[in-house]
Amino acid sequence: MSSTPIDDAPKPGLFDWIWHIRGEIPLAPGQTSEDAFDRVAPLFDARGTSHRRMGDTLTFDKKDPDAQDKMAVFDRGTLTVDRNGPAPALRYHLVSRALLLCFLAPLMFLSFAAITIAVGKMDTPAKEEAAKKKPEKKDVQPPQSVIDKWLGAPAPESLKKKADDANKKDDKKTKPTSAYVFAGIFAVLYLIGRFLEDRLIKAQFRKRLLGA
Repeated sequence: MSSTPIDDAPKPGLFDWIWHIRGEIPLAPGQTSEDAFDRVAPLFDARGTSHRRMGDTLTFDKKDPDAQDKMAVFDRGTLTVDRNGPAPALRYHLVSRALLLCFLAPLMFLSFAAITIAVGKMDTPAKEEAAKKKPEKKDVQPPQSVIDKWLGAPAPESLKKKADDANKKDDKKTKPTSAYVFAGIFAVLYLIGRFLEDRLIKAQFRKRLLGA
């Protein structure tokens, strides 16, 4: 099933750069559209990829591509041979949902962090009030059996220490640290992927078109 050329769609929006990659490669002198598409055709022979040529335009779609596919990160795209500029060039417009998801993931985790902070602020007054009403526990040391002493086992924790540890665990549940960590990880993945994929695909097209 063939795709509709992306370049026939409305002009690029303000945020299209997030998951759309555009660029151009100059063609060799005298290089025809047919020769240019023949040279890049091996990139679209991968499993799960369908493509169609129509004059100076090549469109493609991908579905469940292999991890080894050099263009696995892109879902669809359009390649056009443009002869209207100062020199003929192959222009490409590629779309990647993977990049979009990596961009949205940090926003989602930051939302989780905001919710966690809000819930923690709501619970704090109730916890403080409950702590005031609750009588302070005495630091009682549970007895240790003779066998444990003989084996050299450590003494059991006091009841107060166990209660303090439980409170610390509850406090950790209301802290957004984990959400911030995951947001940072996905933000780094997006930045690396966005600029790396741009450079890699340009290098692939240049290599095949110019034989460099």
